[in-house]
Amino acid sequence: MVGSVNLKRPLVFGEVLFDCFPDGSAVLGGAPFNVAWHLHGFGESPLFVSCIGDDQTGAKVRAEMDAWGMDTAGLQVDQEHPTGQVRITFEDGEPSYDIVPDQAYDNILAAVLPDMQTPPSFVYHGSLAMRGASAEALDTLLARHAVPVFLDVNLRSPWWDVERVRAMMTRATWLKLNADELDKLAVASGDPLGQARALIDQYGLERVVLTRGKEGAVAIEADGEPITVKPEAATRVVDTVGAGDAFASVLMLGLLRDWPLAVTLRRAQQFASSVVGLRGATVSDPAFYRHHLENWNRAHAS
Repeated sequence: MVGSVNLKRPLVFGEVLFDCFPDGSAVLGGAPFNVAWHLHGFGESPLFVSCIGDDQTGAKVRAEMDAWGMDTAGLQVDQEHPTGQVRITFEDGEPSYDIVPDQAYDNILAAVLPDMQTPPSFVYHGSLAMRGASAEALDTLLARHAVPVFLDVNLRSPWWDVERVRAMMTRATWLKLNADELDKLAVASGDPLGQARALIDQYGLERVVLTRGKEGAVAIEADGEPITVKPEAATRVVDTVGAGDAFASVLMLGLLRDWPLAVTLRRAQQFASSVVGLRGATVSDPAFYRHHLENWNRAHAS
């Protein structure tokens, strides 16, 4: 499908898939999809670029996006590859992912990228969809639009290698990753903050956000002191699937709305803490997003 988009808004590129849980349930997800979903819930208009199969699950993706009011101009349909799927299991409350290879989202085509008459404000992408032909489509998109890039690292074995991810970092503006990913990608030894600063120096990044699970997150910029945030002790956890995506969506919201970094980080942690209290990575209730926006507006006004 070729679409025409006129509004200046973020472009979110990458996988859409179904997270399949041990109890037989299947929840729509994929890090870029989750981020685009949350941004739309917060009142933004992201253009989501991905690919689904010509199958029942692909039809469900489109139906869910339509019902949520999301733009489907960037959603391609592949006649040969199925809609993405990930099988999730849990051990000690932590999710483990069996990512099925050669899915539709691996085959996003450059030839049918949507025609954006106005460049996006920035491009968000992860690293998983870069394992296949979709990498060429992203290359084309970034060559077409000289805009900032938000790279959300998502290292899922065996679908990544160090040099490929480091190549992605050369064109990134902002980088988000967790402590384990930082350890794998570090260009210097030492403590995590020092490793993050080394990445900033080597790749010319403006900001690195390091997520640390129960310990919260820390943001490091080229200039200035690190800013740290921690979740409240009483945070209720149902599952942690999509917590990082929820966090990333509010980091992007802060960029779009020019929030101070400390405010953005605090709100990202609050939203992620709400999402881990639910099953799955997304929420279909507009009131869920409105509740957060209203709380943030009240806090800003006081």
